[in-house]
Amino acid sequence: MNKQRALVLVEPGRTEVRTIDIPELSADEVLLKINMVGFCGGDLNGFRGLFELQEYPNVLGHEVGATVVETGSQVPDQFKPGMKVTLNPYQNCGTCLSCRKGRPNACQDNKTMGVRRPGAMTDFIAVPWQKLHASDRLSVRELALVEPLTVGFHAVARGRVMAGEKVAVIGCGIVGMGAVAASVSRGADVIAIDIDDAKMRTAKLAGAAHTINTTKVDLHEALMEITDGDGPDVIIEAVGNPATYRAAVEEVAYTGRVVYIGYAKKPVDYNTGTFVRKEIEILGSRNCLGDFPDVISYLEAGKFPVDAVISKVVSLDEAGAALADWSANPGPITKIMVNFDSESN
Repeated sequence: MNKQRALVLVEPGRTEVRTIDIPELSADEVLLKINMVGFCGGDLNGFRGLFELQEYPNVLGHEVGATVVETGSQVPDQFKPGMKVTLNPYQNCGTCLSCRKGRPNACQDNKTMGVRRPGAMTDFIAVPWQKLHASDRLSVRELALVEPLTVGFHAVARGRVMAGEKVAVIGCGIVGMGAVAASVSRGADVIAIDIDDAKMRTAKLAGAAHTINTTKVDLHEALMEITDGDGPDVIIEAVGNPATYRAAVEEVAYTGRVVYIGYAKKPVDYNTGTFVRKEIEILGSRNCLGDFPDVISYLEAGKFPVDAVISKVVSLDEAGAALADWSANPGPITKIMVNFDSESN
């Protein structure tokens, strides 16, 4: 049998389960049996027609927990059938300025799986062995959390978060949770900000010292109280909304640092005098850069509330409806996993 089923984002607002070919293995590739794939915010915005990089139609999925099935003739012996892995889903050109500077995460022609090339929301995929990261201690569902957490870890590195600093993370979806976890790991005093109490509780489990639900209290007043009137040293925006983009600049401390992860979907108006007067740094953060081993080690240490962040697990046949439901009611959802193997753990 050389056919398999896959979840395809056909156009904004429409998914289909289609039959596609099982890939043939090249010499430097590894054939993976997909066990778990997470939906990410990019999938959600692609479904909504709000992600400028999304190409249609496309097989979705790039947050992967998988098992090695077969290896090509030029794959190192370290990769063996039965090994549990996740993967780096980014493909860079190697020649643009970002790549030449050693920052392939910001490649000008980056092609992320499920966005600008076929993704992993199917039974089998073939990937270059260089993209794989293995763990004999993590379950496949934990491995499927690695990639989104690396995005938060990279944002914290971009913000140069240091021990003792007050760091506010706006948005506690899975990427924001990665920023919370990484900031806590660096010894920061973390303030988690969201509109959902369940996400606030999860952020506490990940080590956040303070939480702010902006539907219940005034953001500015709460931040001033927590920071003794200074504002946070670093604010990481993980929502992608014009209001939160502005709030990050308005609320960060003088000489502070703002890191943007989310795409704002609409133009953002700023009072430029605010960030000039404060002499703040405004940094973009895209994908990740060398963060996979750090996140795997972090998860292996058992520090992350895995059960709390997984909102639901669905089958491939249920995946399209789950994505549509998430689009209609995004607030309570942190992470949806698609299970391709009823035996997976």
